[in-house]
Amino acid sequence: MAMSVGPSGGDADVFLDINTTPLIDVMLVLLIMLIITIPIQTHAVKLDMPRGDNLPPPVPPEVIDLEVDFDGTVIWNGTIVPSHTTLRSYFIREARKVPQPEVHIRPHRLSKYDHVANVLAAAQRLGIQRIGFVGNEQYLE
Repeated sequence: MAMSVGPSGGDADVFLDINTTPLIDVMLVLLIMLIITIPIQTHAVKLDMPRGDNLPPPVPPEVIDLEVDFDGTVIWNGTIVPSHTTLRSYFIREARKVPQPEVHIRPHRLSKYDHVANVLAAAQRLGIQRIGFVGNEQYLE
């Protein structure tokens, strides 16, 4: 019982190339797997998205600058208000507007609380709903 391990002539016919057949088989399997899985990834998800109405942008509200000076003088948009009755008529006129304008009150740093409180009370009593203070940064010093 003899066993032949190789040619008897020595190392004349040594096979030095890589066998690429298994590599090609693996690449073909990967290519087939890629082709099979691609359609699954491209399916669309159907969502009911809200539809945007083509509404115009909101109009910024009308702003009334109301200043209360240190001596109690009330200034309406740069014009001095001569009396409390005139101020009341301004408030009544502005309260009837739709939408109501914003009243920005800017009290002077040295004005008394009583003057500002009277203006606020008159505005609230006469139906002004959008009142705010501006210029509060002067009190931070």
